[in-house]
Amino acid sequence: MALELTIETDREQDGRWIAEIVELPGVLAYGDSEADAVERVKAIALVEVGDRLQHGDPIPGGAGLTGVSFRAA
Repeated sequence: MALELTIETDREQDGRWIAEIVELPGVLAYGDSEADAVERVKAIALVEVGDRLQHGDPIPGGAGLTGVSFRAA
């Protein structure tokens, strides 16, 4: 089963972009462009999922993880 994570993006008043992973509260990243913020948050999400797996903490979608994919909100 692949873990599908949803990325929401928004532009801040100062012009920076923010990208957040809906299923992983607190996983967010800023970037100068929307694409930059999305790439950064994907990397952070992969680290977070890896840490959770390593420590036996729950991940969205439960056990049996075979991959991770991202989709725009």
